[in-house]
Amino acid sequence: MRRTLIITAIVVLLLGASIAAYFYASSGTATVAVAPAGSASLPVAGQTAPGTISTANTEPSLAPGAPSAPVSVSARLVQISTGPIVPGESVVDTKAADASSSPEVTVNYIERASGNVFSYASPSGTLTRINNRTIPGIQSAAWLPDGMTAYVRYLSGSDFSTINTYALSAASSTGFFLPQDLADVSVSAAGLLTLASGGNGSAVSLSRTDGTRSTTLFTTPLSSIRTSFAGKNQYLVFSKPAASLAGDAFLVDSAGRFSRIAGPLNGLVALPSPSGKWVLVSYTQNGAMQMELINTATDTTLPLPLATIADKCVWAADDSSIYCGIPMSPSANYAYPDDWYQGAAHFSDRIWKIDVAGRYEQLVLDFSQANKGDLDAEALALDPAKSLLVFINKNDGSLWSYSL
Repeated sequence: MRRTLIITAIVVLLLGASIAAYFYASSGTATVAVAPAGSASLPVAGQTAPGTISTANTEPSLAPGAPSAPVSVSARLVQISTGPIVPGESVVDTKAADASSSPEVTVNYIERASGNVFSYASPSGTLTRINNRTIPGIQSAAWLPDGMTAYVRYLSGSDFSTINTYALSAASSTGFFLPQDLADVSVSAAGLLTLASGGNGSAVSLSRTDGTRSTTLFTTPLSSIRTSFAGKNQYLVFSKPAASLAGDAFLVDSAGRFSRIAGPLNGLVALPSPSGKWVLVSYTQNGAMQMELINTATDTTLPLPLATIADKCVWAADDSSIYCGIPMSPSANYAYPDDWYQGAAHFSDRIWKIDVAGRYEQLVLDFSQANKGDLDAEALALDPAKSLLVFINKNDGSLWSYSL
């Protein structure tokens, strides 16, 4: 019996890893969405979800089956959830109830097993399940700045070949589907940026956050790319990273004109600052990770004293600093970033702050000392006031916060 349970657990873990690798490697197809089979009651863009999906649970207490209560490891480090949770969290500054109260930071996140939405408040430490709709198998979430809607992506179909993107409301029963098989989704206050890719290239579209009034911004013959906002009326496009292939990064203006800012570089990953003035770029050279800053206004490149994969970093809202999970002594036996994305390689990180103006580094958190364990940081998030840093430990999917 015990042997059977062990074999079953291994099969489940392998399935989860294959789904995550699929999201990393898939380029998607340019097809138009309908509600997935078996989900005809869910609406498409511009409609609202009927109440039969589920009901929201706004009770202050945790429902049965909810994650364990947050654990304060130290005065500043808190384990919010034992995990695993969906990569992608919302961290929002919350106004105090009255002038005498201290402001709080609200962290909204999605439990991977159920798809339920939870909200953690700091520094009070309260954890509340705010939506109990069940959407298992969510692989990623992109939140609106106010933390009220997450665009979640998951696979469906008998062979798990269809990528669904659903706008999941944090605290209501409303929602809608975006077109199926989108290769990438990015959100900001400006709207919703979607990428459809296929054998003939890619098309990037901008719509309202409710999925309506979609307009094609630009097209490109490149089919294996990632895209995101890079400031106002400007977008970042870069090749999907691969250690064995040289990739390029481009800025694209509102007229669809491409300007190369980096590359060709192997394993290139690019992360734009909120204003678009800076782009953090990571890549590999002779098997070692490198990282640099690009000033998009002056087209100058500034090497950085630390190196990691740019997807292990987050920008401050004012462009002043970057927080990153920096590996200690990464093994030279792996191909980065591929093996890290696919779960073959794991890091033991410290959290560092990089000051943009001075390009100096400051150690923020030595996780191994504070928690007596290893941290492989991903999905870092920071509130606009730079008071709370949130991250996922990729080793077990747990969610943590650290007061800055």
